This record gives sequence, structure tokens and C-alpha cells, in this order.
Amino acid sequence: MQRRFIDYLVITFKGIAMGAADVVPGVSGGTIAFISGIYEELIESIDKVNLGVFKVWKQEGFKRAWNSINGNFLFALFFGVAFSILSLAKLIKWLLHNETILLWSFFFGLVLASILYIAKQIKGLSIKLIIAIIATSILSFYITEAEPFASPDSPFYLLFCGFIAIIAMILPGVSGAFILLILGAYQTAIDTINNLRDGVLTGNMDLFKDALLKFALLGVGAIIGIKVFSKALNWMFKHHKNLTLAILTGFMIGSLNKIWPWKEVLKTRVNSEGEVVTLLDRSISPIAYAGDNELVMAIIFIVIGFATILILESLGKHKNNV
Repeated sequence: MQRRFIDYLVITFKGIAMGAADVVPGVSGGTIAFISGIYEELIESIDKVNLGVFKVWKQEGFKRAWNSINGNFLFALFFGVAFSILSLAKLIKWLLHNETILLWSFFFGLVLASILYIAKQIKGLSIKLIIAIIATSILSFYITEAEPFASPDSPFYLLFCGFIAIIAMILPGVSGAFILLILGAYQTAIDTINNLRDGVLTGNMDLFKDALLKFALLGVGAIIGIKVFSKALNWMFKHHKNLTLAILTGFMIGSLNKIWPWKEVLKTRVNSEGEVVTLLDRSISPIAYAGDNELVMAIIFIVIGFATILILESLGKHKNNV
């Protein structure tokens, strides 16, 4: 497909939208790719990235190897993704510390609408699909109640988190940030991105080295995950689409518990920066919340989050393939 500069610019903007989605626990970058018309090309391009590329490079030159993996498309897209994540991470960190209830209310609205968006695509609801939805809802709920099996600062745990979270980039419906949230590594990932950028800007090499190590661990896990899961998930989506959508729907229903805005802290831990952070909490009624429950504003932000998905879906119906 012959593309002009303006076409790649549009792809970069789609990457920016995907990056914004991946920072927010609720909207999947894969969902944005799906509704913006680049999902299939993204999956096919990722599948082409393998060790065989180096053989093509050696025999036929870099340009041929680059074109064989649709390099211009991937570069334009992931440049947008990276730019967006680096730009938004600072804002998300501030909101996590200063406007917790409103931020989680917005996320709750996003996931609620995403559930309807995914479930709506299931064709011909059967007993098998209903059982799949119920079973994965229960499983997902208990996962959100479980205490993380390792510290989010552990190198092996970061590898694992990157490995699992990358599924969101491949398959529409599940947010990578949301999976990190369930695994208890979301704030660690946000802090890592912020520290990486701040280390470069301030010249603080200790901060930069620590953040780079964590970022590399997440990245290596993601690279392994994307190669292991891409073909399998792509096959599932193409050959068992209804079952896959049912599983995603159930997973998201059960995981609403994790982003319920009002929480009671049950257990804390000290992170690598010496800060006391939540390790385990539970959902409670807004009425039982100790402090200002900000109920009216929370409801408004739930509605805003819900409306955001409806708008994205509406735009997706009028999408043009680039």
C-alpha cells in the first residue's frame, strides 16, 4: 500500500490515541486500533517481526527488510504511542495522588461502557457463552480481591506484568493499564515512565538508571508476550470470536470491583522510593467512606467516562482506512 506523508501523520495520531488508552485503565489500545481501522494491519505487521528480518537485511539490504515488516507503519504508530504515554504519565500520577475518587470514577465509566461495547459484538448468545461470561466474571472478581503475589518492584514480577499486559495491545477489549492495575503494578509503571523522563531532563543518572532498568524489564516482558500470544490470540479472535468476546466481557465485568472509586485500605507496603502505598484494599459504599466521598462529582465523571466510549464508538462507525 503506497502511503503519503499525511497518511503516516494520521497513523501517528491514531498511535497517540492508542497510547492515551494504554495509560488509562479502561480503554484498550487494541480497541482504539480496532475502531480506527488499523487493527488487522497492526497484527499482521507484528507477526512479520521475527529473526528472519535479519536474514532479509543481510541478503537484500535494510530497505527491503524494513518494508517486509511494514516498518514505516509500525514506526509512525509506535512513535505516537510513546509520545502519548510520556506526555500523559505525569498528569495521571498527579491525579492518582490528588483526585483519586474522581479519577477512578472516570475509569469506572470507561470500563462500564467498554463492557457494553464488547458484549454488543457477540452474535447469537448461547448457554455456552453465558456460562463463559459468568465463569470469567467470578474468576476476574476473585483476582481483583487477591493480594499481589510479589512486590511490583521485583524484577521478575515486572517481567511478568509486561508479559501479561501486552495482550491488551493485541486484542480489543482489555486495557494493558487495567491488567497492570489488577496485578498491583500500575502505579509502579506510571512512576517508572515519569522517572525515566525526569532523569533525562534533570540529569539525575541514579533516577534514570533505576527507571531504565524497570522500563527495560517491562519492555522485555512485553516483547516476549507479544510474540508468544500474537498468533494464538489472533487465531482465537478470527475462529472463535464470540467465545473470545464473551470471555473478555466476563473478565471486564468482574474486574469493575478493582476500579470502584471508594476503597478501604486493608494493607500497605513501602515502595522502592520509601513511600507508603496501598497493597490491598476493598470496595465499600460511598456512605461508609471515611472522608469526603465527592458523590455528585464522582457520578458526573462516571457519566463522562461512559460518554467517552460512546463517542469513540460513534467515530469508529465512520472510520476510513488509511
